[in-house]
Amino acid sequence: MATAGAPQAAHPPLEGAVRVWGTIALSAATFMNVLDTSIANVSLPAIAGDLGVSPNQGTWVITSFAVANAIAVPLTGWLSQRFGQVRLFVGSVMLFVIASWLCGLAPNMATLIAFRALQGFVAGPMIPLSQSLLLASYPKALAGLAMAMWAMTTLVAPVMGPLLGGWITDNISWPWIFFINIPVGIAAAGASWAIFRKRDTATRKLPIDKVGLALLVVWIAALQMMLDLGKEQDWFHSPTIVALAVVAVVGFAFFLVWELTDDHPVVDLSLFGRRNFWTGTLATSLGYGLFFGNVVLLPLWLQQFMGYTATDAGMIMAPVGLMAMILSPLVGKTVGRIDPRKYATFAFIVFGLVLWMRSRFNTSADFGTIMVPTIIQGVAMAFFFIPLMTITLSGLTPDRIPAASGLTNFVRITAGAMGTSISTTMWEDRAALHHAHLAEAVNAGSATAQSTLSGLAAGGLSPDQALAQVNRLVDQQAFTMAATDLFWLSAALFLALIPFVWLSHPQRGAGGADAAAGAH
Repeated sequence: MATAGAPQAAHPPLEGAVRVWGTIALSAATFMNVLDTSIANVSLPAIAGDLGVSPNQGTWVITSFAVANAIAVPLTGWLSQRFGQVRLFVGSVMLFVIASWLCGLAPNMATLIAFRALQGFVAGPMIPLSQSLLLASYPKALAGLAMAMWAMTTLVAPVMGPLLGGWITDNISWPWIFFINIPVGIAAAGASWAIFRKRDTATRKLPIDKVGLALLVVWIAALQMMLDLGKEQDWFHSPTIVALAVVAVVGFAFFLVWELTDDHPVVDLSLFGRRNFWTGTLATSLGYGLFFGNVVLLPLWLQQFMGYTATDAGMIMAPVGLMAMILSPLVGKTVGRIDPRKYATFAFIVFGLVLWMRSRFNTSADFGTIMVPTIIQGVAMAFFFIPLMTITLSGLTPDRIPAASGLTNFVRITAGAMGTSISTTMWEDRAALHHAHLAEAVNAGSATAQSTLSGLAAGGLSPDQALAQVNRLVDQQAFTMAATDLFWLSAALFLALIPFVWLSHPQRGAGGADAAAGAH
C-alpha cells in the first residue's frame, strides 16, 4: 500500500485489539484536526467581541489556519521521508496540542491569528499520515472498510465543530474550544507512539526545494491576504490590495516555472498533465469552495440577524453528518462497481437542491425550516468526496498517490479559504445594495413607513430612536436578501460544475483503495 513516505511492505497488518486501538488513536487525532477547521466558525462573533475587533476581521481566525494548513499539506511526502511517518505524525500531534494551548491563551487578535497559523501549519501532515498509517494497519482486502471508517471521522468532525464550539462559547468561554484539544491530543499521540513506533518508515536525507517552498508561501499568503483585506480596503481602489495581487500573480508565475524545471520540486505539478487529475481536482476544489463558503455564511446570518445563540446556530449545522455517516460506507463499497461520475453528479444535484431550498428563506423562517436542507446536505457530502477522489487518483501508480493526494488537498483547502473570503465579501456588497433599495421606501410619502414610525413614537421612542429601530429592520431584511441571493447563485454554480465531472475518464478498478486513501 502506498503511503506518504516509503512503501510499508515490510510491516504486516495489525491484528485484533491492537488494530482497533490503533484505529481509534489515529481517528482521534484526525477528528481533533478536522474539528478545528470548523469549531471556530460559530464562535467568531464571541471571539471578535471579546478581543475588540469586527466579526469580519474575526474570519482571519479561520483563514489563517486554512492557509497555513494548505502550505503544510504538500510538504508531507518530503517530511515523512526525512523524519519517518510515525515520528512525524506523533510530533505533529504534540505540536498541535501546544499550538492549541497557545491559541486559548492569546491576549489579542493578532496573537490569536499567529497561533492559529502555527496550529494550521503543524496540522498539515496529520491527515495524510493518519491515512497512510491506517491503510498499512489493515490487510488490502479491508482497505475500503478502513477508509469508510476514516471518512466517517472526517465527515462528523466538521459538523460536531460548530455544535461543540457553540455550546462551549455559550456555557464556558471561547478559549476552551482550543483547550479541549489538549487531553485528546496527548492521548492520541501516546497511543499512536505505543502502537506504531516499531512500524516507522525508513528515513533518508532529501534535498528540499527551498526556492519552490519560499515561492509557495509568498504567493499563497499574498493571495489570501488580498482576499481577506479586500473587503475592508475597497478592493482594487487600494494600493495595498493591488500590491498583494501583483505579488500573488508574479509569485505564482515564478512558482510554476521553477516547480516544472526543478529536479526535486516541493510540489509535483506534472500531475496536472493527467486529464483525470486536473478535472477531478477542479471539480472537488470548486465544489468544496462553494460548500465551505456557505458553511461559514449560514451561522453568521443566523447569529447576526436572526437572533440565534452560538449553540442554536451549531444545532442547525449539526445534522449534516447524520446522512453522511449512514451513506459513506455504502459509497466506499460500491464506488468500484458504479461509475464515480454518476455519484459525483448526484452529489452536485443534491447540493444544488439544498442551496435552492435555502434561497427560499426569509426572516420568519423557523428552526425546522432552516434545519431540513442541512439534513439533506449530508446525502450530498457522502457522494461528494470519495467518488471525486477516485476519479482524481485513478490510473496513478501507488508511489505517486501521496504526492497527488497532497496536491489535490492543497488546492481544495485553498479553495475553501477563498470561498470563505469571497462569500462574506459578496454578502456585504449585496446587503449594501438591498439596504439602499429598501431605505428608499422609508420616506415622508410612504404610509407604511409613517405609521411604523408613529407607532414606535407612541411606544415612547424619540424620532432618532424610531429611525434607528427601522434601520435595524431594514438591515435584517437586506442581509437576509443578500444571503438568499448567494444561496441561489451557489445552487446554480453547483449545477454548472457537473460537466467538469464528465470531462474525466475514470479507469475501472484503478486506485480503488488508494483513491479512497486521499478522500479528504
